[in-house]
Amino acid sequence: MPTLHWIGKEAVVDHHRQVPYHLLRCDESLSVGDPDCGNLLIEGDNLLALKALLPYYAGKVKCIYIDPPYNTGNENWIYNDAVNSPQIRKWLGKTVGREAEDLSRHDKWLCMMYPRLALLREFLTIDGVILISIDDFEAHRLKCIVDEIFDPANFIAQLVWDKTRKNDAKLFSVGHEYILVYARSLSTLREHQTTWRESKPGAAKILRKYHELREKHYDDYQSMTQELRDWYKSLPKGDPALQHSRYKHIDRGGVWRDRDISWPGGGGPRYDVIHPATGKPCKVPERGWGFATPEAMQEQISSGLIQFREDERQPPFRKAYLVASEEEGSEEIVGGQVMTSIIQKQAQVAAKFLRNLFDGQRAFDNPKDHEVLSRLFQYVTGPSDVILDAFAGSGSTGHAVLAAR
Repeated sequence: MPTLHWIGKEAVVDHHRQVPYHLLRCDESLSVGDPDCGNLLIEGDNLLALKALLPYYAGKVKCIYIDPPYNTGNENWIYNDAVNSPQIRKWLGKTVGREAEDLSRHDKWLCMMYPRLALLREFLTIDGVILISIDDFEAHRLKCIVDEIFDPANFIAQLVWDKTRKNDAKLFSVGHEYILVYARSLSTLREHQTTWRESKPGAAKILRKYHELREKHYDDYQSMTQELRDWYKSLPKGDPALQHSRYKHIDRGGVWRDRDISWPGGGGPRYDVIHPATGKPCKVPERGWGFATPEAMQEQISSGLIQFREDERQPPFRKAYLVASEEEGSEEIVGGQVMTSIIQKQAQVAAKFLRNLFDGQRAFDNPKDHEVLSRLFQYVTGPSDVILDAFAGSGSTGHAVLAAR
């Protein structure tokens, strides 16, 4: 594996181990909110704060998101982006020694990032993930050091966040950033057969309608089904729920649609499937049955996931539920979709939202969009998982976590 070298690297590679542990105690005079809410915000040097948190949260954090300084050289933000603050210079001089006098901006940035990333890795659960925002200026160097700390085998994706278009650009409008995604152990995710999915647009609205109909009609599924179909017709054109109007049936397993039962691509197995009313073998699909053996087919029938037609002259079809079927033995989840590696959300949306939150004041430059972060957190974590941000900035991560819950 190729490694990246820079001035000061030898001094910082193991620096996270040399940082002393600090006692973490609550100072009520500096605290706000409910101390038992389960959320924690620490103000101070993140390296010291992480070392204080480590005894409590080592191996317990499912997702880490950080938005570190991009090292663009911009000196005018509320957070100095040149990694050239007096505190950083003092720390570099103490940690690196006389070599620190010759450090370039890249060397300083790498010296700052390396021990923090090494320490963050110790917080992750074995199936945890880290997401790191960055732009073109340091993306390639960041990937080199994350490869070194997390191992290239644990790289998952480099997401592209398309945030803006600059019409005054001379050549190309560079309005994107990246989010590097690494696992603590990608082999563990594969071993656990981990699958990430997010709700399809409009699916949540259909589910709310379903629960409303359940409360109204109890177990009268025929009335629920008819009212659901009427509800689809009443929706305005362009409503996201209309994309799923094929989910127009309701039974005790939930909202479902019919799904092809034949073997993908053809050449599937051919065996007898007996119609429960006529007692005769059903017509076999041209491409063969979609289940390899009669036993596998019977398991689906017993689970209530196969719908027979009036007689055996047509093949039955599978039920595809909007969400996981409540029937025992079913693992059918069709209400979710995989997230693409390109995120499109204009940057000014988050900036405007934050200005409104602060009564029109410009409190932070270039805040991250809490809705995008919330979407990512819901995608890779569950309701009880711990999420950590070591570069809290404008507080978008905290906002996103609360929104996701």
